[in-house]
This record gives sequence, structure tokens and C-alpha cells, in this order.
Amino acid sequence: MAQKCCKCKCAVSELHKERLNFQPVLPSVLKKGIANVKPVLGKATKSVADFDKIKAIFEKTYGMPVVSFQAGKNAVVSKKAIKVGVVLSGGQAPGGHNVIFGLLEGLKNANKNNKLIGFLGGPSGILDNKIMEITDKVIANYKNTGGFDMIQSGRTKIETPEQFEQAKKTILKNKMDALVFIGGDDSNTNAALLAEYLKKENTGVCVIGVPKTIDGDLKNEHIEASFGFDTATKIYAELVGNIERDVNSARKYWHFIRLMGRSASHITLEVGFKVQPNVVLIGEEVLAKKMTLGQIVDDLAKLVVKRSEMGKNYGVVLVPEGLIEFIPEMKALIAELNDLLAENEAQVAKLNSVDEKIAFISKKLPKNLASLLNSLPKNIAAQLMLDRDPHGNVQVSLIETEKLLIEMVSKKLKDLKKAGKYKGKFSTINHFFGYEGRCGIPSNFDANYTYALGYNAAALVLNNLSGYLSSVKNLVAKPSDWKCGGIPLTMMMNIEKRKGKEKPVIQKALVKLNGKPFKEFAKVRKDWALKDMYMFPGAIQFFGPSSVTDITTKTLQYEQK
Repeated sequence: MAQKCCKCKCAVSELHKERLNFQPVLPSVLKKGIANVKPVLGKATKSVADFDKIKAIFEKTYGMPVVSFQAGKNAVVSKKAIKVGVVLSGGQAPGGHNVIFGLLEGLKNANKNNKLIGFLGGPSGILDNKIMEITDKVIANYKNTGGFDMIQSGRTKIETPEQFEQAKKTILKNKMDALVFIGGDDSNTNAALLAEYLKKENTGVCVIGVPKTIDGDLKNEHIEASFGFDTATKIYAELVGNIERDVNSARKYWHFIRLMGRSASHITLEVGFKVQPNVVLIGEEVLAKKMTLGQIVDDLAKLVVKRSEMGKNYGVVLVPEGLIEFIPEMKALIAELNDLLAENEAQVAKLNSVDEKIAFISKKLPKNLASLLNSLPKNIAAQLMLDRDPHGNVQVSLIETEKLLIEMVSKKLKDLKKAGKYKGKFSTINHFFGYEGRCGIPSNFDANYTYALGYNAAALVLNNLSGYLSSVKNLVAKPSDWKCGGIPLTMMMNIEKRKGKEKPVIQKALVKLNGKPFKEFAKVRKDWALKDMYMFPGAIQFFGPSSVTDITTKTLQYEQK
């Protein structure tokens, strides 16, 4: 009979059993314990934009210095036992359990009587006071595993005065000294607001963030990568590589593959490096060049024709999930739809059909955008009208952009065929790889990185550095050589419009067109387009030579060359 896991009674695979035995490597600065680490304060910081507005909102936590940890005695951290809450917020990412693993071990290393309490179901667990104590026995079943199932996650936002007050009551009722938010940009914005609120209320409660998102859009010079990105891109690359091998064998289909990444194209670019397909669409380039949907379709059709003339009626196209929001005309349409659907929420809810909703909203749109909405295939227009996410954004994962491109390229090719300019075949298969990458067993890199992020978060908590984001960098080096510290959450913020209102939000890090990774891609994409330079990376390797098991992403390697 298969061995059973924890309270959920999942069967444990042979690989799972082996991964439970893997001991992540700590950066040398943390290896001797948090009592032997002292914080060194750098210069004061400021937000990435909208300085005055952000400063006005974060009166107590704005402008704090960057912190780095160095070896040195620090008696403060073990003086009294503390209780720390931890919450997983937002979408899953490989390595979340190891953040909690590192956090628990860091706390226990400082004082064996320190306690870690998990809030169940994400931020709603804070509001509803749903908790469980996380002990060595509990964590033993989850070390180095994927998913967030130990305490689950959720997308509830703590944003109203009543919610902030309830969060404070829960934290104080449970006599917690600190709260660690493990999440992406929106979740850590929530952490920053809660840190500010609890400081204004003189609670003495410390709030720390940990950078999580497979999208890779939570990064800067101090946060070189968000956890989960490495594992997710390796999972996607295996899947796309398998498709490329099939393409290379059958040679009769064009595969259009949409990859997760709502607001940035980091995943698509990284998977592109790993598998070298014929086309890699980068949303940020589309926006910078102000390309229309028609131009993208024309470029794809030209490549299909060119390859057909070479006897190649097949190919692989990678499409970032958020591409539709980068096309300027579509971006303008979506922004208007976001505002109009928020302003007319009650009226739209009363309408029975999608056609009625489109007709109602079209009358309120500027003429050019109404025309664009009504020119789209009906299924895409309907998807643009779907309910927004909790942050007021269109749910781009539900918009089948790859099908839109297939439909429009197919129509273009039919026109070219009628004109005698194209004689080939255009048989297509579409894919969306999203959830497949979110809960995979973390790669050795992510297992080490997340453990270090959690242990480092414990150091921030024990030094009462509220309003900071856990930072572990120098990531292309060996884990023992990684550098640890923290950056103020306010340092990453700007003002953005959400549900028609200005809100402080951590700024998303987009693919930089003048950055080294994109420049490397630009050098080779013409060859990829025509020469079939497909690569087949295979599955994530956990055992074997370090050159295979511990490799970092191409993105990181190029960025730190």
C-alpha cells in the first residue's frame, strides 16, 4: 500500500519520499544562526514613482533604509519567545512550503520556544481567525514539496477600515508579535498597508513580506527573482520541448502555445531561451512598437508563408498570457472596460446575455473602441466582458489569445491563397500551459532559495524590521554565497488605477527591451524562426551532476553576466 502523507491522506510517491530527505543549503551568513547575524542599515530609500503620494499614504514606513545581514553577535533576537503568524496569499508557486520550513527553523534556532502559526485559506484566515500551529512534525510532511496545501492560499484583500481593524483584533487576540505575508506584488502591497496600519496603531506587530510569483514580475536589483519562476519555467519548457519534438517528427502542425504571465512576458522569454521555438511574442515589445493586432497577425502570416515556401508547413509559437493587454488598442479598450464595468456593475449584473452586456457597454465606449470591441470574434469579446478579479483587472487567463491569433492568421492566409500568394497548409493546434506550472515539486534552486527566503524572513522578524520584503540575492552563485537582507516594501511602489480609483501598488517589473536577456533573444530570433533550432530540455532533474540539477534560469544568467 502507498505511504500516506499528512491529514489530507494523499499518497506519497517515491520521489516525494526522497525530496522529504533533501536538506536545503543556507547562505553562509545565516548558517551560524540568527543570534550571530546583525542588520546593517544602508541609505534611506524612496518609492519608484509618485513619491509624494506614496509618502503621504505610508507616513510611518516610507523612506526606510535597505538592510543587509552580516556576521556579528545579536543578543536581541533570543531575549524572549515570540509568536509569528504566516499566510500564503495569491496564486500558488513552487516552494511555498519551504519558505515556511525556513521560517520555522530560523525562529526555532533563535529560541526553541518561538511559535509559528499558520492562517488557513489565505488572508481570509486572518479575518476569520482560522489558524493552526506549524510544528516540526507538521512541516516534516511538506519539506521540498510543491503546492500550498499545508495551510492553503486565497485572494482576499484586506483593504477596508473594518478589515484592517478585524485583522488587528485577530493578531492581538492570538498574541502574535509578527506576521509574514508570502505573496506577489498585490499581496505584498497588502502587507505594506497592514504594516503601516499596525504601526500607526502602535501595536508593535512586525509585518514582513516574501516575494512569490511564477510570473517573474516582482523583481529589482535586490529581488533578483521571485520564487517559483525557476521551477515553473522548467515545467513549461519540458512541455513545450515535448511538443517541439512532436513537431520535428510529424512536421504538419503549427502549435500556438499560450503561457502564464498576466502582466509581463518573463515566463515566455525564459521558456523561449530553453526551447528555441520559431516565434516568441514579447508583450513589452508589442507595446513599445505600438503594434496593432493586425500587424502581429501580418507578421505571423508572413512567417507561415516563408516557411511553407521552404517546405515547412509547421512551427511553434509562444504567446504570453497577457499579450492582449500589451497591444495599445486592446490595452485602451480593456482599461475603459475595467472602469465602465466597475462603474456600472449593478446594471450589467441585471443583463441576461453577453450580447446584451456588449451592447450596453458599447454605447458608453468611445466610438473607436466600441468599433474595436464589436469587430472582435464573438468569443473573445465575450471573454473581455467576464467578471474582473479582486483587483479590478480583466482575467486574461480566461482570454484565449492563441485562438484569436489562429483564427485571424487563418483568415489572412485564406485571403493570400485566393490571391495566389500562398499554396501551403495551415493546420493548427492550440495549448494553454498555466496551472501545470504552479504546484510542481520545486527545483533544487527553488528549494534552496525559498528556504533561505523564509529563514531570512525570520531574521527580519526577530530584528523587528516591519514593512520589509525578504531579500536573498547573488543568485547565480552557490547558495552558500547568497547575500541576505531586506528592502522596504514602499521602495517598490507607485500609484495605479484599480477599479477606477488611484491605489498604491507595488510596480510590476516588465521585460526590459534594453536589458541583456531581451538583447540576447533579439540576436537569435531570426535563426529560430526559419532554422528549426528546437531544444528538448526534458524534466526537472533533482539528482545528478550540479551542472544539470542546480542550473539557474537563462534570464538570471544573462542579467548577471
